[in-house]
Amino acid sequence: MKQNGKPTALIMIFGATGDLANRKLFPSLYKLFEKDKLSEQFAVIGIARRPLTNDEFQNNVRKSIQSASKDDNRVDEFASHFYYHSLDVTDSDSYVSLKKLAGELDEHYQLDGNRIFYLAMAPEFFGTIALHLKEDGLTDVNGFKRLVIEKPFGHDLESAKELNNQIRTAFSEDEIYRIDHYLGKEMVQNIEVIRFANAIFEPLWNNRFISNIQVTSSEILGVEERGRYYEKSGALRDMVQNHMLQMVALLAMEPPIRLNTEEIRSEKVKVLRALRPMEGDEVEQYFVRGQYGSGTVSGEDVPAYRNEVMVSEESNTETYVAGKLMIDNFRWAGVPIYIRTGKRMETKSTKIVIQFKDIPMNLYYRTEQTLNPNLLVIHIQPEEGITLHLNAKKAGQSMEATPVKLNFANKGIDGINTPEAYEKLLFDCMRGDATNFTHWDEVALSWGFVDKISEVWENSKAKNFPNYASGSVGPKEADELLERDGFFWWPVTNLDVDNC
Repeated sequence: MKQNGKPTALIMIFGATGDLANRKLFPSLYKLFEKDKLSEQFAVIGIARRPLTNDEFQNNVRKSIQSASKDDNRVDEFASHFYYHSLDVTDSDSYVSLKKLAGELDEHYQLDGNRIFYLAMAPEFFGTIALHLKEDGLTDVNGFKRLVIEKPFGHDLESAKELNNQIRTAFSEDEIYRIDHYLGKEMVQNIEVIRFANAIFEPLWNNRFISNIQVTSSEILGVEERGRYYEKSGALRDMVQNHMLQMVALLAMEPPIRLNTEEIRSEKVKVLRALRPMEGDEVEQYFVRGQYGSGTVSGEDVPAYRNEVMVSEESNTETYVAGKLMIDNFRWAGVPIYIRTGKRMETKSTKIVIQFKDIPMNLYYRTEQTLNPNLLVIHIQPEEGITLHLNAKKAGQSMEATPVKLNFANKGIDGINTPEAYEKLLFDCMRGDATNFTHWDEVALSWGFVDKISEVWENSKAKNFPNYASGSVGPKEADELLERDGFFWWPVTNLDVDNC
């Protein structure tokens, strides 16, 4: 429903006292409110186990906004739309009283039964909550109902299927919004525009002109207090199964018939279906795993992964993954797509590098000059922008070529305020636009691909863990992965927008 052309709904946030709600959800909703993108007729019920009064909860919301936003002029007005309900997720009586509160707010704010259920809590409760929402009548509404869930969606394909079956008893597929916050990032969404709105790129976007693609997502932070979760997950499940494969799908998909949810998702699914599967010994040929040791990051000594809290002293869990993906279809046959992601790396960076093939003949061979390859770099975080690396004539009398960079940076454009990923995705959900959320088919295909790798790694002990120092660029085996094909990783620090 829209009031004055602006979306509105009753938003129920399960896990409203948690880190995600306080750091991301409340500030993002406030930004939408502040920018006048939300109707003034909306309400939020914060739901968690601990007992809180409405006043205490609203005070928590205010603190969350004030710590995240410089402009909090309307924070009191915003917080007045927030209510609190203490809930035992396994107790039907708790849901019955929640239904009563929801009905009262629906009438007070004239929301016509539009409801968004946001599960910002441990994934083992997703199925239980979804079943109770249906059985205890909270999904029996006249308006729309939408379920928003965070990753991880399952631990493997079988657990994902089980969870999906539970959720589908209460919500249809088009009512389920699986959040991958990378898909809310401005430059990730810009991949489609770069490809499909520029005649200089799309004709070249194939195996005739591209030699390889590199997708890097590195973090400076270690596992911090998430040791227990990470021991069960690892970098493969935490990053590759969702974020990395989603970016690969956007880079490699065919042009959709239309830029709508169904057509874009359909083309992404085709890419995931075309991923070359690997089993047994092939895994070691195509993938590298790493685990960080001690080292120095930002001038501070940091511990090895095995010395982190809640981590086994003999942990076999990977904190780094590098892989070579092959897409077996007409457009991409023979083009390797390299991915790498890791914790405790040299720098925090998410970048995509498209390396174009060399020209057929080097006209500058008489000068013994090696030409640099043309690169298109998409900067996703921490800076956002695009850089095109070209060769141009060096100033002077000679005909020598020199590399130049054509650069566009979002932060360098006056007036641009790139929306936080959660702000964009929450707004999309309220409007009913599921384009940048993950469909079940994508989840299932991604798990099917990753499970083969997990099976090999879990059944074989890594012989050389830890195999990279904290604050480094990763294990040497990742470099060797590309060297076998005659390539090397482009150093992300040299490709920064600030250096262009």
